[in-house]
Amino acid sequence: MLEVTILAILQGVAEFLPISSSGHLVIGQHLLGIEQPGMRLDLFLHVGTLLSIFTFYWATIWRIVRNREWMYVLKIVVSAVPAVAVYFFFKDFIDGMFENARMVGALLMFTGAVLVGTRYLPRGSKDVSLLRALAMGFGQALALLPGVSRSGMTLAMARGGRIDAEKSAEFSFLMSAPLIVGGAVLELLKTLRSSAGCGEIGWGLTIYGALLAAVVGYISLKILVKVLKGRRFWLFGPYCIFAGLSVLLFA
Repeated sequence: MLEVTILAILQGVAEFLPISSSGHLVIGQHLLGIEQPGMRLDLFLHVGTLLSIFTFYWATIWRIVRNREWMYVLKIVVSAVPAVAVYFFFKDFIDGMFENARMVGALLMFTGAVLVGTRYLPRGSKDVSLLRALAMGFGQALALLPGVSRSGMTLAMARGGRIDAEKSAEFSFLMSAPLIVGGAVLELLKTLRSSAGCGEIGWGLTIYGALLAAVVGYISLKILVKVLKGRRFWLFGPYCIFAGLSVLLFA
């Protein structure tokens, strides 16, 4: 149960705060000696964070559906294209990166440098256009590498495009939903093809992990939106640099 609790909290915190959930899961498993928990738990931890997105932005999602805001939906689709293309062509390379904790540490330092750099970018009040959605999509594609924060890269691209802070946060997390769903489906297919769930954690702990990741993720979302409004987004940068350097020195 302790293993599931640690992984669920890591997933819920790092999925939304700009510190890389994949990187922290790799580092956590490496430093704490936690073995791979099985595809079922990994799948449901992501479903948990997806649930937190739907809960936090329920009013926005309902508005999009009710008013048939197809242009907003198109922007989300466009933003997903770079990540899908990159994963299709570089899947083996990306998967191999998850075995290298030191490389994750280096990429965490890269994330930190980008976050610190956002301190010097001017704030804006623009909306998310198709071109800006595509730019945020390239940031999301880069974050397929463990140690590179998805929210960090997409929000940094949004800051560079002078997008309003609240609108950029909303779009950044809604644009992640198709990829989380797609990744969950892939993991589900892998689970169904594997031998009778061998080595998998039981359903009770799996559901517990998903719910804990959802609760922690919701809290993380609230914190990040407040941070963006308060102009302190860049402060996550020094943490990522310190965490990445620690991994390089001690892993």
